[in-house]
Amino acid sequence: MAQVEATTERVVAADAEAVFDALADYSGTRAKVLPEQFSEYEVREGGDGEGTLVHWKLQATSKRVRDCLLEVGEPTDGELVEKDRNSTMVTTWRVTPAGEGKSRVVVTSTWNGATGIGGFFERTFAPKGLARIYDLVLDRLAAEVEK
Repeated sequence: MAQVEATTERVVAADAEAVFDALADYSGTRAKVLPEQFSEYEVREGGDGEGTLVHWKLQATSKRVRDCLLEVGEPTDGELVEKDRNSTMVTTWRVTPAGEGKSRVVVTSTWNGATGIGGFFERTFAPKGLARIYDLVLDRLAAEVEK
């Protein structure tokens, strides 16, 4: 199985601490910034960063829906790691300062891809599709924290 990776990033006109706090707020802000590709959102434990357990369904394509149950960790300052209990997918959010009153948000998802021809198509198209979805999340996050 080949590792598949999708990464997108954005500079946001808000302090790194405020941006990180918004991302880690699974009980409030996070639910607000998810686009229509996410459904059945539910915080099952915690709700603020480390120790949170959150569920959603991610509709990556018209035919592909991923049922996600994510454990949230904070291994280092400015970093959230969401590990899916239902698959090999791990999504890492990194928030770092990017100048006065700005921050850079980088989101990377990795997972073990399929083999064969299906794996070829997954490695070719899935990263672009997931990056588009996370671009929407980052657009909405920026709109939320830049108010």
